[in-house]
Amino acid sequence: MADIHVEEFYKDAAVALVQLYSAFPRRVDLFVEDIAGPDEPDEFGLHSKRHMACFGALIWLAEEGFLRYVDTIRQEALDQAILTQEAFIRLSSPAPDVLVQELRGSEEPAGTLLPPSLQEDLSSHIHLVRTALKSRHSVRIGRAVHATLFTSR
Repeated sequence: MADIHVEEFYKDAAVALVQLYSAFPRRVDLFVEDIAGPDEPDEFGLHSKRHMACFGALIWLAEEGFLRYVDTIRQEALDQAILTQEAFIRLSSPAPDVLVQELRGSEEPAGTLLPPSLQEDLSSHIHLVRTALKSRHSVRIGRAVHATLFTSR
């Protein structure tokens, strides 16, 4: 089992990428609270470790070339964020068949024949990330995000 902070990173990255993909090509504000949940700063105005970890994940995605943004809104959001070309292409592209079968599991009956265009859509990285998020299964989320972010491009 992975460390909890790594599992949270995968979930935060998945939610952010899905939000940006759904809005593409519009720029949107990415609020940490929408991704990691509500946060009440302490008496000194400092956010929780969980909030800061999510904010850090968003910054990391930007530093690694998956998204761009105009500015930060304090430590609460990224202003006018958008996927990079590389991230959009990666999310739209088909994932390896082995990963598709593993993450899809028993979702669809064996022997189901779908039109090629639908099969391609259902095997894209973004579909796998969305499906993993819906499952709420941290291992599936981690595998889908890991394959999307770290598989050789």
